[in-house]
Amino acid sequence: MPIAGALFAGVVAAIFGAWAWLGAAVEMPRSPFGPGEKLTCISYAPFRGTQSPFDPDIPLDPRQIEEDLAQLKPLTDCVRTYSIDHGLDQIPEIARRHGMKVLQGLWLSSLPEASRKQIDTTVALANRFPDVIEAVVVGSEVLLRGEMSAPDLARTIREVKAKVPTPVTYADVWEFWLRYRELAAAVDFVTIHILPYWEDFPIPVGAAAAHVEAIRKQVAAAFPDKEVLIGEFGWPSAGRMREGALPSPANQARALHEAVALAKRERYRLNVIEAYDQPWKRQLEGAVGGHWGLFDAYAREAKFAWGATVSNHPHWRWQAAGGAALAAVVFAAAWFASRRSAAPPAASLWALVAANAFVGGTLIGWTVENVPIESLTVGDWVRSLAWTAVAALSPLAGAAARTAGATIPSFAGVLGRRAQRPHDWLTLAVGLLLVALTVLAVQAALGLVFDPRYRDFPFAPLTAAAFSFLLLLRAPPRRRDLRPAAETVAAGVLALAAIYIACNETFANWQAVWFCGGLFVLAVTLLPARDAPG
Repeated sequence: MPIAGALFAGVVAAIFGAWAWLGAAVEMPRSPFGPGEKLTCISYAPFRGTQSPFDPDIPLDPRQIEEDLAQLKPLTDCVRTYSIDHGLDQIPEIARRHGMKVLQGLWLSSLPEASRKQIDTTVALANRFPDVIEAVVVGSEVLLRGEMSAPDLARTIREVKAKVPTPVTYADVWEFWLRYRELAAAVDFVTIHILPYWEDFPIPVGAAAAHVEAIRKQVAAAFPDKEVLIGEFGWPSAGRMREGALPSPANQARALHEAVALAKRERYRLNVIEAYDQPWKRQLEGAVGGHWGLFDAYAREAKFAWGATVSNHPHWRWQAAGGAALAAVVFAAAWFASRRSAAPPAASLWALVAANAFVGGTLIGWTVENVPIESLTVGDWVRSLAWTAVAALSPLAGAAARTAGATIPSFAGVLGRRAQRPHDWLTLAVGLLLVALTVLAVQAALGLVFDPRYRDFPFAPLTAAAFSFLLLLRAPPRRRDLRPAAETVAAGVLALAAIYIACNETFANWQAVWFCGGLFVLAVTLLPARDAPG
């Protein structure tokens, strides 16, 4: 036991060391704001928690908007809106009370009646609040969505322009402005969206600001007689990587610091997307869609302070403490299981237990952190909690099985008739956990092969669980004439999926590469032949 105690102390120190590194504060550039300076404008939607624009068109409580604009006033004197539904037509009146301006949006779609309501209401607002509404944005990305033709859009823009006293524009991704250049004649200024994360070839955060400037210059050259407003620029604070573009709190802060500072130097207007996280966007864009806000959706707390350091894991001490607790349970499970053996575990065996405890203890905190980020629907929550359970229980079962001398049973033996199942509860538990892990891994892998754009990479729970089973592989004699079909098929699917995912996501995406490594580890674990039941 002295060796086990020393190894346990080392594991705890290593877990805290790993989390101290993960949670270390990241230095930011100097704040781009001088005394009295603010953001030019910021996209704003008042939806909170489970509220969604997909709900019936019932006006939101105006007190929500009052609270939000009061919070945003020290940051900006302007908000950009996208629609007039759900009580968003209340924003100009409330903005006036707070001394703020509005870039008033109206939502165009393929539904003529809905679009007509948006147009008529927005025209009325622009005439009622000419001192508040700085410009009207006639539609957002309707060409990108393919819901309106360019000639119809141009006619709509001219109709609105003839009825309002304010400048009129249209907003879309920059490529569509270059594709439909004839629209420039209908607007007073050009509004482009540049989101480096969502580019067809994603831009890493270090190049995001320079990318915005390069695109702005390209569009400005195409429309030399028009002002070019950056209508959307932002960076997500959480979600899946796209090639080298990593969502994180530190990357979000860095991207905004650098882009705002560059816009200030070059003297052009830049609207940041967005004020508050919008959880409902996860229905459309996966986890990353709900994490573009400068403030979180629930507590309405700022994610970073301008010019201050930012941690990607601000609660890392609690995550490390939870990992240390799991490591303690892993060592305890190994010790209790070792009492089934005649001889005490060798030092090398305790070293394997320590490795198991370190990997599981370090990654369980990351796994738990991602559960609310990646879960929206009931199905999402069930899947995330299943991953968490497998990530937490596999190190325990693996450590106990290793010191007790238990082996990995075949799927057929675990899932077959009662008389054929392992009589040892520990062997049965190991088998059931491996079945559960394989099902989760195959589901995740196939999803990332056939529908990858908005899916996350469960690299942390996969690694914690797969590593535990890898340590159970050993060299006792086995039946080489048997190759269980279920394990073989699953291993083949995981290996082929890993190759495809790594190539599709590119090796710049470390989340994908890590996940694919976990798939290969699990495939290796599944391949060795096992005795058939009976």
